[in-house]
Amino acid sequence: MTARAPLCLLACGDATALATRVARELQVPLVPSSDVWFSSGEGKHVIEANVRGGDVYIFQQHVVPGSERSVYDRFVMLLHAVDAARHADADRVTVVLPYLPGCRQDKRKGRAREGVSTGLFARILEGTGVSMVLTVEPHTDAVVGCYEPGRCVLESIAIAKPLAGFLRDVGLAGQVVASTDVGGLEDARTYAQLLQTDLVALSKERDYSQPNSVARTTVIGDVEGKEVLIVDDIVDTAGSVVSAVHALWEGGATGVTVATAHAVLSGPAWLRLHTLKQEASARGCDFNFVGTSSIPHEQPPDWYRNFSLEPLLARVVRSVNTRSSVTHVMGS
Repeated sequence: MTARAPLCLLACGDATALATRVARELQVPLVPSSDVWFSSGEGKHVIEANVRGGDVYIFQQHVVPGSERSVYDRFVMLLHAVDAARHADADRVTVVLPYLPGCRQDKRKGRAREGVSTGLFARILEGTGVSMVLTVEPHTDAVVGCYEPGRCVLESIAIAKPLAGFLRDVGLAGQVVASTDVGGLEDARTYAQLLQTDLVALSKERDYSQPNSVARTTVIGDVEGKEVLIVDDIVDTAGSVVSAVHALWEGGATGVTVATAHAVLSGPAWLRLHTLKQEASARGCDFNFVGTSSIPHEQPPDWYRNFSLEPLLARVVRSVNTRSSVTHVMGS
């Protein structure tokens, strides 16, 4: 297939490592560029090579543990990078955001005087001149409707098939697949079909008066004497994971692996997961956690496995650049 324009990859500072690995997969050089932050808190992005007429892909990672910059700092720097590419006469700009900021804020949950962040971010990206947003597993399909396809297309990258293959290869597929709540049951069913395992449901009761709070989780199905794989798109504070794992242990599960597309792991998450590992050892059970490179975690413990997204992202970028099938790439 013929490329729509010369392929140009560049990165905002926090996504440099990710973009470099994708560029290596594609066997193209990463366009030199840099974030500039002033002492006042203002910033800009400077592109240091010619991208005129190019099909430009700008990488940004909005959650970077240990960084002094916030999600919103990184979003504004992304806008600076897009604006720089547009002023440099790029033919087309695509942003690659493995974790889509605001993707869980797609509704108001009964509060009339509350914004919808997903829609706000979409309008800003459209207004900046972004042609396409590439993202991985954006929590809900509803976010696609926030983008006006005549201006900007949201391309959601599904990772179920390659991640299922990885889990099988490293021996963490389990005998039963579960989700942390009923809302994720269809995703769990997909993994169960790919791995040819049984499926159980977990019913989660959440207290919406308190953020990141789970009141109780109930297991619907048989996990007695079985190793269970929990799949979830996002693990943030790990409250749902703790409740789910305890419910599975009470149901007789002998081992639990949690696999997630986006291991945000903020606030008390690491302490909670470490505690789960200790509890598992005391029970004579196994506990493992699988995240992806959508969010980098330096020097994780030995029970944390990382699934690299870079080969898949590279194939998707190549497909978009050559106007070929992204769906075929995700299923290959």
